Amino acid sequence: MTGPPGYLDTASAEPLHPAARETLLAALERGYADPRRLHGAGRDARLLLDNARAVVAECLGARPDEVGFTASGSEAVHRGLLGLLAAGSGGGIVHSAVEHSSVLHAAQWHASPAHVSVAVDSAARVDLDAMSTAARRPGVGVVALQAANQEVGTRQPVDDLDLPDDLPLFVDAAAAIGRMPLPTRWSALAGSAHKWGGPSGVGVLVVRRSTRWTTPFPGDDGLDHLGASVPAALAAAAALQAVLAEREETAARQHRQVDRIRACAAALPDTEVVGDPVERLPHLVTFSCLYISGDELVTGLDRRGFAVASGSACTASTLEPSHVLAAMGALTHGNVRVSLRRDTTDDEVERFCTAVTELVTDIRSGIGL
Repeated sequence: MTGPPGYLDTASAEPLHPAARETLLAALERGYADPRRLHGAGRDARLLLDNARAVVAECLGARPDEVGFTASGSEAVHRGLLGLLAAGSGGGIVHSAVEHSSVLHAAQWHASPAHVSVAVDSAARVDLDAMSTAARRPGVGVVALQAANQEVGTRQPVDDLDLPDDLPLFVDAAAAIGRMPLPTRWSALAGSAHKWGGPSGVGVLVVRRSTRWTTPFPGDDGLDHLGASVPAALAAAAALQAVLAEREETAARQHRQVDRIRACAAALPDTEVVGDPVERLPHLVTFSCLYISGDELVTGLDRRGFAVASGSACTASTLEPSHVLAAMGALTHGNVRVSLRRDTTDDEVERFCTAVTELVTDIRSGIGL
């Protein structure tokens, strides 16, 4: 797989994997019809959709009839989380303070006095005892805990969470799928294909058969066909299968490269490297530089040939302060999030380290620091 040199914003979108591109082009010839139709073209589309569900199910340790494809990762989160509430007795959502905005927006939309946001430590790891206690409060209908944080990379101890047996657990795995082994204990799980090298416009929602869930919005119940393009769904499945086959090798290289960037950033004066240094996603590192704005860093690095992100991962286009960093008690300005491609080279990492060191030094010198 190849990606554009200097593109270090894969936490937003990974370049399309060759397996996805090849599959997508082939599937466009057969998967254009509505898979719910009984004519030949519809049956062809149905076969492709069923194949996509079977591949994703195998990759995620689920059954094909537990897998559905939505039009986006955010839609998968909304349908999964709100569908658990709709099928139960309603109630509130207990979630960590560093969940993706799609989880927070779902909680806001589903107004309930029983909603609880659970604090995290300075590494963005949730307080398990506090979450377990909050889950037992009256009126709670579901618990939501991400597999790993999309901004700082910290892995959450999902499988260590102590919950009542009848309380469903929703896991946003968008940042983790294809990157690391997933938690095993969940009722519903959501992901987004463009995070692992699939095409954009494909979300994945997986709901255990033993879980009470229903579509929370107008439309047919079930996971059979939630609106994603059939060719795109098949391409997403092909990409996921391919990245899982190379995951261990890729993760080992990326862990080493991220360690290099963490060391480089930590050596800069008045710079804070955030997130757990060990229990983290392999490809992502975030640091904040005092006295410098995030947009200065993003534009300066862009001029030097590197695409990175700043601000909240959920609202990066506005460079709004990150609610994740705020919840951690970390610097919320001068923030840079670097996320490596699967083919990022050691030479690119060294050039990035040189570029960011020179940029931070130049900006601070320009303001008399």
